[in-house]
Amino acid sequence: MNERAITALIAAQRVSEGAGVIVHRSLGTPAMRHLDPFLMLDHFSSDNPDEYISGFPDHPHRGFITLTYMLNGHMEHQDSMGNRGDLRAGGVQWMKAASGVIHSEMPRQTEGLMRGFQLWINLPAAEKMGPPAYQEFGADEVPEIRAGNAAVRLLAGTFEGRHGPIDDPHTDLHYLDVTLAGGACFRHPLPEDAHAFLYVFEGDVAVGAREAGRHHLVVFGPGDSLSVFAGTAGARFILVAGRPLNEPIVQYGPFVMNTRDEIEQAIADYRDGRLVGPAPRR
Repeated sequence: MNERAITALIAAQRVSEGAGVIVHRSLGTPAMRHLDPFLMLDHFSSDNPDEYISGFPDHPHRGFITLTYMLNGHMEHQDSMGNRGDLRAGGVQWMKAASGVIHSEMPRQTEGLMRGFQLWINLPAAEKMGPPAYQEFGADEVPEIRAGNAAVRLLAGTFEGRHGPIDDPHTDLHYLDVTLAGGACFRHPLPEDAHAFLYVFEGDVAVGAREAGRHHLVVFGPGDSLSVFAGTAGARFILVAGRPLNEPIVQYGPFVMNTRDEIEQAIADYRDGRLVGPAPRR
């Protein structure tokens, strides 16, 4: 097997988003704007309600998918499609913004740890102006798998013959939450054409001769497998991989299209109340 090596190691930046939520952003920064098909990765993690309670009031999206994974706490979702959800610890939410969605994500607790991730995944040009869609899965719908000294929660893709609840046929998405005991090794095959990264949020890891600690994004080069070793205190990380779309990416805030003209149209549609149509019949 051709082992993947680290090609970039990126320290996450503290960023204020929404109405003042503090996040650690690693993908979608000057250090790495995109890793096709991935556009942005935010890690929110705080037990200080002043850093999260204001949440993410109504805001628009067009042209991509948001995938939100809650580790601790819970977040209420409402959107212009008429969906309402309360995403709790261990749950995952998949929202295809496509032609346009306006939604809010609001913490529904006043104390305690609020921790999770939001990943933005690009849509192919043929899907960007299609109908939006929404899915939410509880913690009990996410497979939990023991493999040696590794514990894996499988959000998307396959592992040990199991399948995650999220399916993105355009990118063949893989998304694993991996917990490793101290000194343990995690090995995983991946499609050779996939772009792959991991993000460390507990402990530290080593890949080959390089090490990465908490709040670091590890970007992998080509290969058909990878091996990750935990430090002496163990580690927990998300591992994400997907097939690139190989299309132009033009982004302006919450709009991700293929041309500047399409971005200008998205801005005008939002300004004039045309970003979303009537909610689908339920």
